[in-house]
Amino acid sequence: MKTAGKLASGWLLTLGFMFMTLSVSAALNKISMQNASRRLPVDWDEEFVDTNATYPDDNTIVGGLVFGVPTLILGGWLAFGLYRDTQQEKKMINQQVSDRLQSLFYQMLTENNGRVTVLSFAMQSQLPAAVAREYLDEKAQEFHANFKVSEDGAISYHFDV
Repeated sequence: MKTAGKLASGWLLTLGFMFMTLSVSAALNKISMQNASRRLPVDWDEEFVDTNATYPDDNTIVGGLVFGVPTLILGGWLAFGLYRDTQQEKKMINQQVSDRLQSLFYQMLTENNGRVTVLSFAMQSQLPAAVAREYLDEKAQEFHANFKVSEDGAISYHFDV
């Protein structure tokens, strides 16, 4: 469904830009034709000057606007909706990951009487060691935990349970 929405949005935006470009091109053509007719010599024979020469350009301008503006608005609306849905999905996924980590953290605290190491948390949560350390550092600051460093440099966090 998202792929169809992306394709539809892309096609509508492309089509809208094409219509708008056509309209702007016709408007510029009309302006250049009007400027050229003003620069005609005074003794120019009036029967050769077509006063309705810009009529097709007027139709092109209006047609480009009539089809271009709604197409651009619809394509933009679809693109914005897809963007908003993607942001909401990311937010939900981040919330689920956060809830899972918090649940795992509390479970480990109760099982180990408030003692957690970076290695054990990384193994249980399947996070990289650096990310697990950052998470435990945040929780340690939040709950005022004590740190103990072993002889080999491993840090264990001691939370009051």
